[in-house]
Parts: sequence; structure tokens; C-alpha cells
Amino acid sequence: MRSYTYGFPRLSKQREFKKIVEGFWQSKVSEEELIKGLHRIEDNMRLIYSKYVEDFPSCEITAYDHMLDASIFYGLYKAHTLGEYFELCRGKKALELTKWFNTNYHYLVPDFCSSMPKLSSNVSILEEVKSLKENTKNLFFVGPFTFLKLSKNLPERYFEGTLIDVVEILIEFTKNKGIKSIHLDDPALVGDLNEKDKSSLKKAYSLFEKTQAKVNIFTYYDYVDDLDFLLDLPINGLGVDIVHDKGVNLEKLKRLKTDKTIFLGVVDGRNVWRTDIKKRLKVIGEISENIDDLIITNAAPLYHLPVSLDGSGISKELRNKLSFAQERLYELSLMVLKDQKKINNWIKDIDHDKYNKASIKEKIENLKNSNNFDRKKDYKERAKIQKELLNLPLFPTTTIGSFPQTEEVRRLRLLYKNGKIDKYSYKTFIKGEIAKAIKIQEEIGLDVLVHGEFERSDMVEFFAEKLEGIITTKNGWVISYGTRCYRPPIICGDVERTQPLTLDEVTFAQSLTSKPVKGMLTGPITILSWSYPRQDVEEKDIAYQLAIAIREEIKDYQDKGIKIIQIDEPAFKERAPIKKEEWEEYFDWAIKAFNLSISSAEPQTQIHTHMCYSEFGDIVDYIKQLDFDVLSIEASRSKGDIIKDFERVKFDRQIGLGVWDIHSPVVPEISDMESIVKRALRVIPKENFWLNPDCGLKTRIWEEVIPSLKNIMKLKDKLINLYGD
Repeated sequence: MRSYTYGFPRLSKQREFKKIVEGFWQSKVSEEELIKGLHRIEDNMRLIYSKYVEDFPSCEITAYDHMLDASIFYGLYKAHTLGEYFELCRGKKALELTKWFNTNYHYLVPDFCSSMPKLSSNVSILEEVKSLKENTKNLFFVGPFTFLKLSKNLPERYFEGTLIDVVEILIEFTKNKGIKSIHLDDPALVGDLNEKDKSSLKKAYSLFEKTQAKVNIFTYYDYVDDLDFLLDLPINGLGVDIVHDKGVNLEKLKRLKTDKTIFLGVVDGRNVWRTDIKKRLKVIGEISENIDDLIITNAAPLYHLPVSLDGSGISKELRNKLSFAQERLYELSLMVLKDQKKINNWIKDIDHDKYNKASIKEKIENLKNSNNFDRKKDYKERAKIQKELLNLPLFPTTTIGSFPQTEEVRRLRLLYKNGKIDKYSYKTFIKGEIAKAIKIQEEIGLDVLVHGEFERSDMVEFFAEKLEGIITTKNGWVISYGTRCYRPPIICGDVERTQPLTLDEVTFAQSLTSKPVKGMLTGPITILSWSYPRQDVEEKDIAYQLAIAIREEIKDYQDKGIKIIQIDEPAFKERAPIKKEEWEEYFDWAIKAFNLSISSAEPQTQIHTHMCYSEFGDIVDYIKQLDFDVLSIEASRSKGDIIKDFERVKFDRQIGLGVWDIHSPVVPEISDMESIVKRALRVIPKENFWLNPDCGLKTRIWEEVIPSLKNIMKLKDKLINLYGD
């Protein structure tokens, strides 16, 4: 048995990727130094690979995003320098950012706009970044089908012809460069393929007959509907996931006979619990009876995991039950070696009873047959009460929650975490930052203020640190997009709120101003999605446990006089299954979990929710079932495209379309924001429209934030002159 791997975290153990790319953005690193640094990172990845497995792809490194690399390669965009490349990531030309399938990894969306460009190979800066050489063995690339399926504004009538063009460009390039083999990441092939998709795939991918290079296609995140169809294409190998396939791929493989290579995804690339190697070896044995050329690999890219357990700060007891990216490679090596002593030493049973609480289980069971998922009055009644109580102006202004996390904020948090300063000193410092933020917001003139979230390292990790049943790591960093990284918590037991989560900071902020301050909480679906959940309990039950904790915090907020509360749920769409036939089941419990979390809110309490960086158009019917009062949703990079979908469902609640792209350092122009608002006001009544950025501001600096917020206020004045009574 042979082994193969791909997708190792480019972030690196000490976050070298983040440091060198951001150093370039800050003009501290030259273009030449950045390229050399990226090559060192990939060389290190290859060294790690070589220690555990036999084969892996080349040129996996990217300076920001693989989908952007593909867009440039095919000539959809021009980028001859890294400066031009990053302009498409975070400049005035920044592309729309959205979630990669049902994960918290983001990609930049290729946009074919209104006219069809003439595509042609354009490697330019990519050759240097990826160190592309003649006769490269096993070139890593995004699959052509996935590239186009995840693009926008490509008319259906042009899809097949464009797919053929893209495949021909790829084949010509491999021929000219003497590429020996190609690794194509093509997870869109696990989606709901219709007959047109299959026809286009067959015509385009049949062209691989013309290349001398071996072509291996990798699918993951779910099962393939028609394995035989894919294996009939002129490819050499197919990657198949048997971890996230719900058993469907596995059953098909047991009956499959093929002379092609099957890359069997046997270790989990998305969760951290150790593989039951004995069980996996038994399954591998069953499949290998019919398939001669079977290679084991990871199921999904490993960049969804932290680099290594070394230095994770996790207790030895729990650490012995986990695998991060490097440990997944070790598991592959154990399966190849079949060393029973090492395998026995690796497998550690989990004492689930230790992590369970009878009281929590009883709460969840009682919930399922109750009306605890409902608020006391419907939206129309609540809106009247809230309007009179809050007395907000036309086009009320607010932000999404966080303000810049300066070097000083991060330094003091680290000192406190490491025991270098006491709790009182740290709390005093945080209160000082909150006071500054409140003063800045009042001077700018915002209508609804926030406390700034200076006490929070991350919108999920912060809550995980205060909830029972969840652990956090010291250096378990994972990339979310570009260089932005976070440390996903690990849900190892029943979740319970045993202390207030962020009550002190919000109530302190409210004491400083007569304007309403929003209480900021992360919703149950997002905490679940951006953590590694336990596997012995249904996800919906974990979501309900989290919802109960949030519900209890909301009750305390209200007791302290907080009138507006925001529940962030950016992962609401993200967690939806890839197969649409499974949506009803997921959204049923996801909606219930959200509504449970806000069920303690009184009619006079205005509940906001925030969503961002997913394609929300096809789930607006589900969004309407969430019982919030105000929705803020990202719309700046898409120029407000989402509004047409809200028109379709006759959205009758309040909404704030994000008019400022906070992932770019560029201060937004009033005219650009105005165009988004005017488009929206054709659909949304002016009385229901809020003005806000598209996401939190923690990654920005005050020198960008203050002028940007002032421009939003100028926009508000202009809109009142245009639309006011």
C-alpha cells in the first residue's frame, strides 16, 4: 500500500506565511524577499511530507488564494507584479470573498462580468511565486470544473465552451512545460451535477486524452453521485473521500472494479479526533479486493487543521486523542507500515462519560417538545415597541462590533494570558480602550454604539474560553482567508455557561453613554462551525447546548438594561451540506438553535444578526425564519447583488447592507457606498435601512477606520437630504 498527501497548512508552525506576506504589505519586505520566503515555506512543507508519505504535489504555495491564481493563469485578470496581484485581494479592484464550499476557508470569486474575455495562459508572476520549472512532477492546480462552477457571471450558455477553453489552456501549458503529472483539486464534483454538467464535463475532460501528463482528480467534503461516470473520463486517478461521505462512497468502492488509481481519503482533514486505524485498515482491505492500484491519502486538504500538536498547550490526556495536520501524516504512515505495536499505542479510547453532564442532556431533551424556540411577540408588534423606545433616526448608523486590535491591545492580552500582569490591571486597561472607542463613536456621531471587543482574541475563541466543555489551544492556528488566521476551539464535552460571558464589558460601555450600546454575542451555529466538534453527540444537540448558553447571557444583558443585542451568525450558510437534498434537515435544527438562543429576548429588546462572506441568495427563505429584528449582511464586494434575492421573498424586516469592504485598507468613497444603498432602496423601504460596514473592524487600523466611518456619516446626511420627509 502506498500513501499520498496534499494541502498541508501553508501558514507554517510559527505563522511564517502571515508574517512575510503582511511584511510585504507594510513595505518591510521586498518582492524578491517575499518570493524567496514563499519558496522556503513550500520547501519545508515538502520536507514534512517526505518524512511520512511517498508522494505529494508540487507548486502548492500561493501568495494569497489558489482560485485567484487560477484566474490569473487563465488570463481572466492580469497581474505582472505582486503589487498588481494583491490589488485583486485587498485593493480597489478587490474581488468578492466567499466561503469555500461548507468550510470557514474563503476564496476570491472569479468574476466574468458582463462580457466574455478571451482566455489564454498567463502565468506571469505565478511562475516566480510557485517556482514553476520545466518538467515539474505533479503540478497542483484547482480543477477546471471547480474553477468555473465557483465563478460568477458566467452565463450558462457559455459554460461548456469556457470549460473546454480552460482545459485546452491547461493541456497546452503542461505540454510546453513538460509537466509529468497534474493534481487537480476538483471538489465541485461532489455537488449536485445535472445532465448539462455531465455533458460539459465529458466533452471538456475528454481532452485530457491529448496530454502526455498523468491526470489525477481529487474530490472531497462529500460523496460523488456517479463514480462510474468520473472513472470513464480519460484520467489516471481519482481521489475519493470515505470520511465525510456518509458511507456512500465506501459502499460504491466495495463493489467497484477499475484499473485506474483510487486515492482513498482515509484520515480526516476537517476534524481533529484521532483515526481508528484498525477500523480503517479493515475497510482498506475490503476495498483493495477489487481495486489493484489503491493509494491512501487525507480526506480533504490538511489546511483545515493546525500544523502540529507540538506546543498546542493541550493537556496530555486530551492531546492523546487528537491529530493535527502533521499527526494525520503520521497516521497515514502507520497504515502503510501496519506496525501493530505503534498502532495500539496510537489509539486511545475516549471516556465520553467524563465529558457528559446529565443536567445538560435533560435540558436538551425537554427542549425538543416545548415552545422555547419562539419569541413572545411577532416582528410587527416588536417593531412598534422598539421604534418608540429607541427613537432612532432615518438611516441609523452602527458598526458590526469589533474595533482595531492595536499592537498594545494584543501585547497586554498576551501578558495577561501568560500571567505577567494581574487581572485588575488587564481589566483596567480594557476599560480604558472601551472608553476611547465610545468617545470616538460619539464624536463621529454614530447612532448605535459598540464596546469594541478589545477583550476578545477571536469571536469564537473568546466564548470558548468561558464555556465549560470546550478547550482552546496555544498555537493551533488555521488560515481563514489570505493571511487571516484563527484558533478553532475543540468541543470535547457537554457545553454549559457557568459564568457571564461578556456582561461586564458591555454594561461598562453602556454606562459611558446615553446612546444604545449593542451587546455582541456569537451565535450557536458559528461557534459550532468554527470549532472542532465532538463526534459522539449529534451536531444539532451541540448547537442547542450553545444556544442555551447564549440565551442565558441575553437574559442577563436585559437585566442590566441593554436594549440592543447582536447575534453574529456568519456560518449560518457555511455549515449547510453541499448536497441540497440534505438542506431541510440541517436548516430545521440550525434555525431552531438560533431562535432558541434569542428566545429569552423581550419584545422591547431589538435583536440584530450579522452574516457575511457566503452566497446567501439561495437561502433567503431560511433566513426569514430566523426571528431577528435587524439583519446586517456583507454586500460591498458584490456591489449589493444580494438585494435582488431579498426582493424575491418580500423581506419585511430591517436590514443593513455592508457598504464598506473592511478587508481592504482603502477608505471607501461616498459615491461607491451610495450606489449600493440606492440599489437597495429600490427594494427595501427607507425606514428599514441601516448603514454599516460589512464586517468587524479588528483587522483595520484607526487611521483607516475613523475617516471611513466619517464617510458613512456623510453618506447618511446625503441620503436624508435625498429621501427624508
